[in-house]
Amino acid sequence: MTPTDDRRLGEGGMPVLGEAEAARLDWVRAEVEDGSDEHCFEVALDGGWVHIRQTDDPAAIVTTTRSKWDAFVLGVRNNEFDHFVTDVPAPTGTDRPDPAGA
Repeated sequence: MTPTDDRRLGEGGMPVLGEAEAARLDWVRAEVEDGSDEHCFEVALDGGWVHIRQTDDPAAIVTTTRSKWDAFVLGVRNNEFDHFVTDVPAPTGTDRPDPAGA
């Protein structure tokens, strides 16, 4: 499936995956510190599309383009979303200045 496919499209022109389509994808699961398989984040690449879901609700799949996914990953790597996280120690060894000026 690519962004030019003629598959059923949902809101925003993103493809809507059926259960069989989702099952054939190679889902990559984010590791969880406690080793459990509950509430894990999974990502599958499918041509120009990136599909995202959680293991506790695998039918609810969010789809985006590869270029938007790449921009998101770069933002995560650059700590642009850190303000959404609470009660997690700051990463060590980063070159990014402390926003508090400490």
